[in-house]
Amino acid sequence: MSGERQTGSKLAAALDMSWKEMSWLLMGLLTAIALHAAPNVTWLGTFPEHWNLPIAAWTNAVLAPVVVGLQGATRILSQIIGAPMSAGRALLYWTPWSTVTLAFFLLAYWTAGLRTACFTLASFLYIVSVGFWTPTMNTIAQIGLAIPIAILLGFAIGTLAARYPRLNTATQAGLDFMQTIPTFAYLIPILLLFGFGPVVGLITSIIYAMPPMIRNTILGLQRVPPELRESGRMSGCTPLQEFWWVRVPAATPQLLVGLNQTTMAAFSMIIIASVIGGSQDIGWEVLSTMRKAQFGESLAAGVVIAVLAMILDRISCGFTNRYVHGDQIHTNRHFWAASMVALIASVVIASLVPSLWVWPDAWVIRPAAPLDTAVEWITVNYGATLTSLKTIAFYYFLLPLKIGLAQAVTPMTWGFSFDGPVQIGYWAVAALAVGAAAVYSGRTAASIIAAMAILLFYGTTGIPWPVFIAIITLGAYQAGGFPTAAFALLAQLFILVSGFWPAAMLSVYLCVAAVAICIVIGVSLGAAAANNDHLSALLRPINDSLQTIPQFVLLIPALMFFQAGDFTALIAIILYAIVPAIKYTEAGLRNVSPSSVEAGLALGCTKRQMFWQVRLPQAVPEILLGVNQTIMYALAMLVIAALVGTTDLGQEVYIALGKADAGSGLVAGISMALIAMIADRVLQNAASSRKAALGLPV
Repeated sequence: MSGERQTGSKLAAALDMSWKEMSWLLMGLLTAIALHAAPNVTWLGTFPEHWNLPIAAWTNAVLAPVVVGLQGATRILSQIIGAPMSAGRALLYWTPWSTVTLAFFLLAYWTAGLRTACFTLASFLYIVSVGFWTPTMNTIAQIGLAIPIAILLGFAIGTLAARYPRLNTATQAGLDFMQTIPTFAYLIPILLLFGFGPVVGLITSIIYAMPPMIRNTILGLQRVPPELRESGRMSGCTPLQEFWWVRVPAATPQLLVGLNQTTMAAFSMIIIASVIGGSQDIGWEVLSTMRKAQFGESLAAGVVIAVLAMILDRISCGFTNRYVHGDQIHTNRHFWAASMVALIASVVIASLVPSLWVWPDAWVIRPAAPLDTAVEWITVNYGATLTSLKTIAFYYFLLPLKIGLAQAVTPMTWGFSFDGPVQIGYWAVAALAVGAAAVYSGRTAASIIAAMAILLFYGTTGIPWPVFIAIITLGAYQAGGFPTAAFALLAQLFILVSGFWPAAMLSVYLCVAAVAICIVIGVSLGAAAANNDHLSALLRPINDSLQTIPQFVLLIPALMFFQAGDFTALIAIILYAIVPAIKYTEAGLRNVSPSSVEAGLALGCTKRQMFWQVRLPQAVPEILLGVNQTIMYALAMLVIAALVGTTDLGQEVYIALGKADAGSGLVAGISMALIAMIADRVLQNAASSRKAALGLPV
C-alpha cells in the first residue's frame, strides 16, 4: 500500500512537472503564431477602441449623485477641520521665529539627543535666513494637525481589526489597495467633496498616512504573548484594563514604528497635495518655481523640504529607538520646567529685540541667483556631455525598450538596419541563450530570457496585447499558482477594456527601465557594502536621505540639467527606487546562515566561489523582496514624474486631477495599483518558493 502511494505521488509530481513545461511550450507556440499574425490582424496589435468599456464614465455617473449628496456635510466638515488649522497658522505667524526654533530644538533634544537638536537648530536658521519662514509655518500647521488625527484614527481602526478576524481580512485588502494606488488619485474625489483649498491636502494626508499606523497596530496587538494576557486576566483585570494596561504597553514598540511611518507619510502627502494650489506652503513654492524654470529658487525651497523631512524622521525615530532600547529620556519635571521658562523668556526677549521676533528683510539671503549661475555654468561647460549622455540613454536603451529593436535600430542612430539577416541572428542568439539557460539554470531562467527577448524585439508598446497578457499570466501561475494567475489575468483585462492599456504599457516601459538599472547598480552596491563595512557606513546616510526626502524634491536636480522628458523621469525614479535594492541585498548577504558559510569554508571554497555558490543563492529570497520594493517605489514615483512630461498612467491621473475627472483619475490610478499588486504577488510568491527550496523559514 505504501509503495502504491509513493508511486502515485511520483506520477503526480511527474505529471505536474510535465504540465508546467508543456504550458510554457504551448504559450511559446501561441506567442509565435500571434506575433506572426499581428501585422495582418489589426486587433492583435491594437485593442479596438469600440471594444472598450466606459468604466470611467460609469464611475463618474455613480460618483456624481454621491458627491452632490455629501457636499453639504463635507463642506461643514471642511470648515470644522479648517478652523484648528487656521488657528495653528495664526499662532505660528504670531510666535517669534526664535521661539519656534527654540521649541523644535528642545523637542529634538528631548527625543533624539544633542546632535539632532543641533541639526534642527541649523535647519531652522537656514529656513528663516533664506526667506521661506511663512510657507514653512503653513506646512508645519498642516503637519501638526494631520499627524495626530492619522495616528488616532489608525490606532482605532487597527484595534478593531485586531479584535475581529473578518474585519482584519477586509482591512488588509483595503490597506493593500490604499498603499498601491497613486498619490494623485487620492486628491481627485477629495477635491470634489471638500472643494479647493489647503483642507484638501490636510484630509488627503490623513487618509494617506493611516495605513502604516493601522498595520503596525494590528501587528503589535496580535504579537502580544498569550501568557502575558493570561497573567493580566488572572490579576483581575477587566477587558478594558487588560487592553490599556497589558496589551497596549506590550505593543508600544511596534506602535512607535507606526508613528514614525505615519509621520513621514503625512508629510510626504502634504507636500504632494500642494500641486492643487491654494495652500501657500513650501511644497507649492517648489512646484510654482519649477514650473517657471526658476531652478535656483526651486532648489533652495527643496532643501527646506529635505531638512524638514530629516528633522521629523530623526525626532520620531529617536523617540522610538530610545523607548525600545530602554534609554532614559528627559522626562523629569525639572527639564520641562526649564524648557517652559526658556520659551517664555524667548518671547519676552523677542519683544525687546524686534529682529528676534521677525527676521529682518535686510538679513534674508537670496541663494537663487548664485544657484542659477552655477547651473548655467555647468550647462555651458558640460552641456554637450549631458546632452550626449541623454541621447545615448534614449536611443540605445529607452527607445528600444519602448518601441522595440525592430523599429529603434536605424542606420541614422545605430549605423545599420535591423533587417532580415540581423533579425535572424538576433533570434538565433536568443534561442541559444534560452537553450543554455534551460540546460544549466532551469526553465524559470529560460522563460525569463525568452520573455526579455520578445520584449526587446517588439518593445512594451509594440508587443501584441494577447502575448503580453499570456506571458504575465503564465509567469504568475508558475510563481503563485492558480489564484495569483487568476488575479493577474483579471487585473490586466480590467486595464485593457478600460482603455488605459497604451498608457499602462508606457508605465511598464519606464518602470522596467528604472528597475533594471536599480537592480544592476543597487545589487552591486549592496553586495560590495556587505563585504566592506566602510562602504556600508558611507552608503547608510545616503540611503536614509534618499528615503526621507519627499519624491517631489528628487525631480529638481534631474529637471535642472536634462529638462522635461522620459530621461529626466528615469533619473528621478532611479534616485527614489534604488535604496531597497541596496538595503535588501546587503541585509540578505550579511544574514546568510553561519552554518552554510562554515560548510563552504570546510569544502575549500575561494572567496569568489563562496560568494557565487554559497552566499548569493542563500540571499536570493531577500534580494527578490528588495526587487519587489524597488518596483513599488518606481511605480509610486511614476505618478510624481508626470510633472516632467511623461505620457503614462501617471500623466493620465495628473490630467484627470486638473479636470477634476474622478472617473478617469480613479480608473487610471486603479490600473497602476493593479500593476503594482501583480508584481507584488508574483515576487512575494517567488521569494517564498525560493526560501522553501533552501529550507529557510517562510
